[in-house]
Amino acid sequence: MSSSDERIFPARRDFLKSSAMVAAATGIAGSAVAYGAANAPDRHAPGTRTTQVRLTVNGQSHTLDVDTRVTLLDALREHIGLTGSKKGCDHGQCGACTVIVEGRRINACLTLAVMHDGESIVTVEGLAGNAALSPLQAAFVRHDGFQCGYCTPGQLCSATAMLEEVRAGMPSVVSADLAATPTLSAGEIRERMSGNICRCSAYPNIVAAIEDAAGVDA
Repeated sequence: MSSSDERIFPARRDFLKSSAMVAAATGIAGSAVAYGAANAPDRHAPGTRTTQVRLTVNGQSHTLDVDTRVTLLDALREHIGLTGSKKGCDHGQCGACTVIVEGRRINACLTLAVMHDGESIVTVEGLAGNAALSPLQAAFVRHDGFQCGYCTPGQLCSATAMLEEVRAGMPSVVSADLAATPTLSAGEIRERMSGNICRCSAYPNIVAAIEDAAGVDA
């Protein structure tokens, strides 16, 4: 090895050693930060305005002390621990967060928890009764109405409320006669479920499952 190489290679070795030490130190610091965040006490930031909210979720009463800016979705997931409702787009465009509030389906990411004080909410965890699947859930299983499953909780809540809307005689924009009892055709189902996006494109199976649950002849 030439004298010039001896001058270069020690410098490279020193650089690599120092780089490894910095990387290790950074990793340790990052782990410490992550550990601290995961084990930090549940406190609101100084100056945060909080309020008490009472929600009845799946038949159980919950009293929460929440930031007034907390969405209903985050209240359900982060404060109550019901993670079935998914956060997809967080802009009300995908329907993955759909829940049923006072009998009506809504996007939980677009509404604040404080707006639903005293109201009754049903999430996907509340659709099954006594550990038995609801007829709609069982139909989704029979017809493979899901693939990755991420949108499925929203699909199920939306379809559950949608079927009640049909029973109540509520028309859609594709209903031929707004005054008549709606006929639940495949076209009606697709229109009424258009707010729920399935990235896996399992739409034919979802429609078939809803038809099955509703007793519609395919």
